[in-house]
Amino acid sequence: MHALYLLIAAACVLIIGYRFYGTFLATKVLACDPNNKTPAVRLNDGHDYVPTNKWVTFGHHFAAIAAAGPLVGPVLAAQFGYAPGFLWILAGAVLGGAVHDMVVLFASVRHDGQSLAQIAQKEVGPVTGIAASIALLFVLLITMAGLSLVIVNALKFNPWGTFTVTMTIPIAIFVGIYMRFIRPGKLGEASAIGVALIFLAVILGPYVKSSAFGSLFTYGETVIKLALPIYAFFAAALPVWLLLAPRDYLSSYLKIGTIAALAIGIVFVNPVLEMPAITQFVSGGGPIIAGKVWPFVFITIACGAISGFHSTIAAGTTPKMIENEKHIQIVGYGGMLVEAAVAVMALIAASALPVGDYFAINTSSAEVYNTLGMNVDKLPMLSQMIGEDLAHRPGGAVSLAVGMSYIFSRIRGLEHLLPYWYQFAIMFEAVFILTAVDAGTRAARYVVQDMLGAVYKPFKKVNWMPGAIIAATLVCFAWGYLLYGGDISTVWPLFGVSNQLLASVALVIGTSLILKNTGRISYALCTFLPFCFLFVTTLTASYYNVVNVYIPGGKTINVILSIIIAILAFVIVGDAIVKWKKILSDKNTLKEQKEKHDKIVASLAAK
Repeated sequence: MHALYLLIAAACVLIIGYRFYGTFLATKVLACDPNNKTPAVRLNDGHDYVPTNKWVTFGHHFAAIAAAGPLVGPVLAAQFGYAPGFLWILAGAVLGGAVHDMVVLFASVRHDGQSLAQIAQKEVGPVTGIAASIALLFVLLITMAGLSLVIVNALKFNPWGTFTVTMTIPIAIFVGIYMRFIRPGKLGEASAIGVALIFLAVILGPYVKSSAFGSLFTYGETVIKLALPIYAFFAAALPVWLLLAPRDYLSSYLKIGTIAALAIGIVFVNPVLEMPAITQFVSGGGPIIAGKVWPFVFITIACGAISGFHSTIAAGTTPKMIENEKHIQIVGYGGMLVEAAVAVMALIAASALPVGDYFAINTSSAEVYNTLGMNVDKLPMLSQMIGEDLAHRPGGAVSLAVGMSYIFSRIRGLEHLLPYWYQFAIMFEAVFILTAVDAGTRAARYVVQDMLGAVYKPFKKVNWMPGAIIAATLVCFAWGYLLYGGDISTVWPLFGVSNQLLASVALVIGTSLILKNTGRISYALCTFLPFCFLFVTTLTASYYNVVNVYIPGGKTINVILSIIIAILAFVIVGDAIVKWKKILSDKNTLKEQKEKHDKIVASLAAK
């Protein structure tokens, strides 16, 4: 199978999905009204609520939701073959993920840009609101640990990559100071300087590695695991303009440029997919993901198909930027479909690797790899060219970087740049993950401060320095503990489970909103059916992890977190069922709401 066939098929499905199903949701189900004044317009304060051009809003939303998840998850799921992941990415995104993001964004726009927990309290009840808030915190903590593990496996004993990634921190700080004090408003200048310095760091990497400074950037797994939470503490406590904002801004250039380059590379090279459509590991026993293709492909590929983490953005910054409700479709539904396209390309890059090389990279040790009876192909050559052992570096980042390098190096005249392609890909992934870690740690800090504020009111002031320091310390210690004691085989499934359960919660809230607003059970099925599938699938995966992985492995914290998250999900679903029964039992109100909604839809269609 040539990669171009998958790319064309994916493009067709995603475009058709947006044109028909996305439009149906926008016009019929949600009845997005361009005449309604959005919170960005009504509450415009020039700071948080700012009506923004739809393409700028789209760019912000996509950059925020598309972190490392759509790159790492599909790479790990390639263990099952390219077919299961490919089908789930397309079906999950069109019927689940894009629906999830669009409905949550719509709900937040209609609720003055409020968070998912606040919407849950109003649309379902106070119990669901509290449970959703706690679930959100757990998801953020587990997400930080899961994403950080990817960085650990990518940078350990890699001085070139570590130097490059480390240099992005002072570069981002310099850009932040440049834009704020040196040349205010000179965005183009700052961008050009920042991007140029990042590329310079990549170029200087091999020279630093071979110099006396190389040892300063050579660290093992333990040191990196300790360093990341410490870094995150300062990133979460520093002013947002100093590190978070400029890093996010610079990384958006890297993201767009790298993904575009990968797409062009796939088109021109059209590599053959070495990975079979289905492998023997669909029945379980895989060296990367031990469980069966169902339910584990659905929690491994989280962000590329449907992600609860997206609700923190769709009910966070984005609704405060929407200047017209007609933009909800392109931003919410369209943004998720573009992320799905990124996930497909990541899957292609991993599947284009020689099978033996793929598993050599993603198995934890030579002993595990030897049990597979496979042989490496090009990996020793690449390891020699780069100057580091690329085998047994699970987590997705290394295999994606190698896959991208293989594709780019097949372009005539660029063969000698293969090591640079690899390190650039590592830097690209690491910077994106660090951006997500920065933002996620800060978001978790806000949640903790809000919770502590119920006991001591000053904590609710996000700018109160003692509160910020205490909350940031608690957050970094919590996810740092998970990071230190975990590995990709235990933490990533936990991330997948918690993430998908949060998505289930968001779909429950969306079902309540649609049912109440439209009076149509058929419309509510748009969110209810994905919820049913996701809820059952995720709980099955969680049960398997607890019984077969966490308990035998002595992962007590993982067991406790899994149980708590499952209980929270059941509480929310139970509360929602009571709400649904109440709505459905009032036939007169249901009929009146249906007629009212139909009139709104007809009026919008006439315009």
